[in-house]
Amino acid sequence: MASFGVALDGRNGWRGSFNLRHFGPRPLTEDNSARSAATTLASARLAWRIDSRTSLSFDVFIVFDKRASDIDYFYQSRLPGEAAEGVGDIHFHPVEPRSFRLTLTRRF
Repeated sequence: MASFGVALDGRNGWRGSFNLRHFGPRPLTEDNSARSAATTLASARLAWRIDSRTSLSFDVFIVFDKRASDIDYFYQSRLPGEAAEGVGDIHFHPVEPRSFRLTLTRRF
């Protein structure tokens, strides 16, 4: 696992950041016969401090709109028509698609 981030604090209340997270291939079974694929994901933020109590930020998650799995498992499962003992396979939870968030914050 590796993580890299850069944050910039600019003039006139502007800030920005970029984060990159990489998970390398990892064993899914004790004997290492099944492994997950590597996953690299990126996120970014641009923010503006309007005044001492108000800020506006824009976030982008999964910047490169990558199709990957967030987590992987290896276990036996059975679909209709398959053998009773099931089939060993990798099951996964996909990464959410690219998304955006706009946030207005007001401190009281």
